[in-house]
Amino acid sequence: MSAIITVTFNPCIDKSFSVDRLVPDSKTACTAPCREPGGGGINVARAVRMLGGQATAIFPAGGHFGEMLVELLAMERVPVKPTKIIGETRENVNVTESSTGRQYRFILPGPSLDDSTWHACIQSAAEVDEGGFVVVSGSLGPGWPKDIFLRLKHLTENKNAHLVVDSSGPALVEALRAGVYLVKPSLHELETLSQTLRLPGATPIEKARQLITNRNASVVLVSAGASGAMLVTSEGTWEIAAPQVQKMTTIGAGDCLVAGTIWRLSAGDPLPDAVRYGVACSAAAVMNPGTALCRREDADRLYHYMPESRMVTGRGLAPTR
Repeated sequence: MSAIITVTFNPCIDKSFSVDRLVPDSKTACTAPCREPGGGGINVARAVRMLGGQATAIFPAGGHFGEMLVELLAMERVPVKPTKIIGETRENVNVTESSTGRQYRFILPGPSLDDSTWHACIQSAAEVDEGGFVVVSGSLGPGWPKDIFLRLKHLTENKNAHLVVDSSGPALVEALRAGVYLVKPSLHELETLSQTLRLPGATPIEKARQLITNRNASVVLVSAGASGAMLVTSEGTWEIAAPQVQKMTTIGAGDCLVAGTIWRLSAGDPLPDAVRYGVACSAAAVMNPGTALCRREDADRLYHYMPESRMVTGRGLAPTR
């Protein structure tokens, strides 16, 4: 099984609690908060651990919340390699309005990192085994170096490893300009990318194929929420329908899609099968409240009943509202 390393440049503590109803200009009684490790790559490493695998989480950490982050990951037995920083690791807040089921997510900015911290995280990622996977997931925070993905690409190429990116905005654009093995945009992000990178094509499939033609990525995994996902490679396009489950949250669903896919790829599964398992993990995460991510028993059960990945030639998945 190939090794997995995750890199989270802007980690956080996710604090979740519930209120009966949010009312402006009024004191609101809250349930006791639950604090969990957060940030895209950290969630991927946590989910891989929950599925029975192992992924080493690399991230900067500082202050009280940085110490808490390391302690919480140790409790979940996730291998970590933190880089100590002077600034304070951020805390995000997730509020569920129990009377309506609505969720409100408050995302705070992270600390600025100096050049030595960016370099230290990259050097830690360089320890990936030959043929392994380096997963860079989540936002990058303020002041990130514009050549960060070029540096990551070079280190993975030197190890014959695979660079996987799940980010957004300018960071996602720079990752694609550098070139990655696998990228996971949402349908909305793919549409935005088509404008920024001037991708020709009227359909999601055509736009994803252009990313491959341009050598921006070898594999494009397009997430479409409750509809599932679309896998596009130079060999073809597959549509993977998501199983229908009762939705408790959407937090962590995308991270679990990446975790399940990369974990099964590291075990040698073919891409369509690995993505199908990733979609099962994403659906399993939706079933759990807060930021609990996915349970292996749920993912395995859903995967067992899912149909085989279907090769398509048409327009592909449409977003679910």
